[in-house]
Amino acid sequence: MGDDELAVVLADEAGKLLLELRETRPDLEGRALKDEGDLHSHNHLMKRLREERPDDAILSEEGADDDARLSSERVWIVDPLDGTREYSEHRDDWAVHVALWVRGELTTGAVALPGMGVTLSSANPPPLPKRPDGPLRLVVSRTRPPYETTLVAERLGCELVEMGSAGAKAMSVLLGASDVYLHAGGQYEWDSAAPVAVALGAGLHATRIDGSPLIYNQMPPYLPDLIVCPKEVAAEVIAAARP
Repeated sequence: MGDDELAVVLADEAGKLLLELRETRPDLEGRALKDEGDLHSHNHLMKRLREERPDDAILSEEGADDDARLSSERVWIVDPLDGTREYSEHRDDWAVHVALWVRGELTTGAVALPGMGVTLSSANPPPLPKRPDGPLRLVVSRTRPPYETTLVAERLGCELVEMGSAGAKAMSVLLGASDVYLHAGGQYEWDSAAPVAVALGAGLHATRIDGSPLIYNQMPPYLPDLIVCPKEVAAEVIAAARP
């Protein structure tokens, strides 16, 4: 199967395994459920990628990093369980991220939202929704919105929408539940690679908060900030995020 189809299949498979684990292991809760979910999904994704793409490098949140990926032309960037807190609390706003980087560019991405029964792909994203009248809706962390987010909300008069994982927040822009996802509290490549690939595939704006490109397959794999929004509001969001 092609890379686009493989990304969707793997994200779907891992999401279903995570749902099954949560439903069939009532003895697991809190930290134990988070850890088991992370490991369960990671092991599945690693096994399947080695079967389907044995020559490709892999960067996973739950795996040991190998700088050999820096010389590889193809690197899968995965987050086996984005939003462990929400997953352990039996919420729906968590995700599985599967992305492929090829020679300097994200070429493929899939974000599964298993609790919502949705998997979004860079190859076949839904049409962008029409933005409703009224203030911009800025999606923020349920627990620790960074200062920059509060600053942008105040400067633009945004309505705040609270949500869990990075993947769920980014996809909420594509699904019409929010208008802007801005994060400046520190992230890694696996937090944003798949959501950014899907967002770009759908025609959304996705950059760092100063408007510069998001660059993947770096060492260390740290990308501290991100904006995902419709292109027509990107300039005012970037301006509002300036110190």
